Amino acid sequence: MSTDNQYTEDNIRSLDWKEHIRMRPGMYIGKLGDGSSADDGIYILLKEVLDNCIDEFVMGAGKTIEISIQGERVIVRDYGRGIPLGKVVDVVSKMNTGGKYDSRAFKKSVGLNGVGTKAVNALSTFFKVESTRDGKSKSAEFETGELKNEELLEETTRRRGTKVTFIPDESIFKKYKYRNEYVERMLKNYVYLNRGLTIVFNGEKFFSENGLKDLLEDNNSAEDMLYPIIHLQGDDIEVAITHSKTQYSEEYHSFVNGQHTTQGGTHQAAFREAIVKTIRDFYGKTYEASDIRKSIISAIALKVMEPVFESQTKTKLGSTDMGGGLPTVRSYVNDFIGKYLDNYLHKNPDTAEKLQRKIMQAEKERKELSGIRKLAKERAKKASLHNKKLRDCRVHMGDMKNDRRLESTLFITEGDSASGSITKSRDVNTQAVFSLRGKPLNSYGMSKKIVYENEEFNLLQAALNIEESMEDLRYNNIVIATDADVDGMHIRLLLITFFLQFFPELIKENHLYILQTPLFRVRNKKETIYCYSDEERRNALDKLSGKPEITRFKGLGEISPDEFQHFIGDDIRLEPVMLDKAMSIEQLLNFYMGKNTPDRQKFIINNLKVEIDLIEDN
Repeated sequence: MSTDNQYTEDNIRSLDWKEHIRMRPGMYIGKLGDGSSADDGIYILLKEVLDNCIDEFVMGAGKTIEISIQGERVIVRDYGRGIPLGKVVDVVSKMNTGGKYDSRAFKKSVGLNGVGTKAVNALSTFFKVESTRDGKSKSAEFETGELKNEELLEETTRRRGTKVTFIPDESIFKKYKYRNEYVERMLKNYVYLNRGLTIVFNGEKFFSENGLKDLLEDNNSAEDMLYPIIHLQGDDIEVAITHSKTQYSEEYHSFVNGQHTTQGGTHQAAFREAIVKTIRDFYGKTYEASDIRKSIISAIALKVMEPVFESQTKTKLGSTDMGGGLPTVRSYVNDFIGKYLDNYLHKNPDTAEKLQRKIMQAEKERKELSGIRKLAKERAKKASLHNKKLRDCRVHMGDMKNDRRLESTLFITEGDSASGSITKSRDVNTQAVFSLRGKPLNSYGMSKKIVYENEEFNLLQAALNIEESMEDLRYNNIVIATDADVDGMHIRLLLITFFLQFFPELIKENHLYILQTPLFRVRNKKETIYCYSDEERRNALDKLSGKPEITRFKGLGEISPDEFQHFIGDDIRLEPVMLDKAMSIEQLLNFYMGKNTPDRQKFIINNLKVEIDLIEDN
């Protein structure tokens, strides 16, 4: 037998805590990413530090948290009790060490298992923790989890609390950049869930007086709400509910102990069930669940003793019990909604009447569409069987589903050559391709009926699995991959219109992106540089000696599969599609897709002038 195949004690080794985190970061913070997606690792690092500050606020210690992000450096300062000075180093560098194991101190903590700040420490090239309490302070500095400097106790007049400074490791988070929009959204959720808390981010204050009611108001225009927000609160639960006049599918914002459970869980399932049961009982009608929940916009926040989440990133609640002698999550939520929503509807007949009319209208539309939907589903199933439109990925199979769901991506592209290049170069485990045939229909102002009648839209809806709600969305990232020319831009606009018109929460929840591909390839015999702008092209020419070859990519189809691997792999560049809070979705659609208004003409002329100026400068 060959000695190469022997398996002995020498093959077994134990990694220390920081080695394991750095070797398997996904186990601790989910996906890595570069900051273009709201659930990328750099935001999870910030969240892990913030969660400790929030726990201090919940315990009545410290009403203000200060955050500074300047480039790569992140500073988080709270005014809580401060880490016990003798444990400052241990708390951020020893696994299974932390205050959250003592349920007396943290009965309804966000934290799960004391891993959070250790992961931040291990995944940062610089990490410093400073604690102040009882007139004394202590600090320690680390590099990739390795202790480099530990200050002795010193007297101080500074206010008590904890300050953490870190710089994420660029060797792990490639070419990352913090986007203020994602950070601000995270901070808003924290203040919605913790009334009385002030968070100051780069000088801007975030504060909420009305909790989840503020969340719904900030994310939706008053004109789009069918009735005033129903805001109900109990000891361990808070909910806010309304229905949209224009949105088709269901929208939920769910939280547990302050954690945004973007994948839902037992509490969200109970909430959806409770709304249906209560409304059926109130009206004495056995309305279809889908008719009751159609167009709902809602939020639920629950407090649970020692919650069990399905991963370290805590995006889905697995707990079935409330803890502390309370009933199950399902019965607790059902009992609360059954009592307080019923009371509200009795006391507010105008809201009850509007809600019933909305349900009856949804029922009418569903019946009118039933035949079309049945045929559409059959067509979608047949198309999937023949693999004409969708080339799926393996993430939906077996154990991989949970492990890499956050990485699941659907590229929507147009043309055989572009689809072929992406299909051949993609990661078949996590990346799927949907091929458009020509330009999609302009769906502005059309009813949901068009989604089923139009083959492209019907098959795209089926591929995403979003007919009823976002809860079963098959791909975390939906990427529009079209040429960077006039036709490509038009296709992007038509697809964005489709999502805004029928599935706006896909954009609200940051699932939609534009794929950035290089405009130029600059190379000599030794090196190749891909450039995404004229400025990058000029820099590449300055860097490469001699007379490098310059290639201008006119379309995705011109990029070979071998080259495409660079652009949809580790170095992928995604531009998130974000809503302008200054305009409602209806205003947005009307401005860009409505009749050719003078306002839009002026906008195009002004922006065209900017483009011409840039071209002349180049």
